[in-house]
Amino acid sequence: MTSLGQTNQSHRPDERHPGPFRTVLTGGPGGGKTTAADLFRREIGDRVIVVPEAATMLFAGGFSRPTEVTAARSAQCAIFQVQRNLEDIQAANYPERLLLCDRGTVDGGAYWPDGPDDYYESVGTTHQTELARYDAVIFFETAALGGHGFESENCFRTESQQQAIDLDGRLRELWRPHPRFTYPTRHRSLRR
Repeated sequence: MTSLGQTNQSHRPDERHPGPFRTVLTGGPGGGKTTAADLFRREIGDRVIVVPEAATMLFAGGFSRPTEVTAARSAQCAIFQVQRNLEDIQAANYPERLLLCDRGTVDGGAYWPDGPDDYYESVGTTHQTELARYDAVIFFETAALGGHGFESENCFRTESQQQAIDLDGRLRELWRPHPRFTYPTRHRSLRR
């Protein structure tokens, strides 16, 4: 694991995707990703474009939050496509700005009923291909891990505290191989 400001050293410049620098904010539910994205946008201003979380957009637009396995797969496929296209649209519209993505295409592997390998196969990609879409990853640990409440104004987040903890672990495992994975220590210090 790395601390804020440190990265894994295996990143090679030739692995970089074309287009603007993409940073993904990810992590378990209630970790502060959306709040951080808003703060970065206010502080950095016009040099950053925030790509909103596709899942919240879809659920707010009428998608139901599925519990049945086939419906959950369909929802995750839709989220993947919307997330990918939102990023690509913003990259094309703002090629000189930093893209700050509220979640990324890798996240769906943590929510997929049959595991991440089946997820990537189902959406027609690979884990490595999706990791390579992003230049940096900032992982926000769920507040549920610190024993703190993780209430939110996001009415589409329905996870229990234990589900949030489980998702946090799965997401961390999926993103950790990224060469520029950053894991701030905010909640870890609160547990002491």
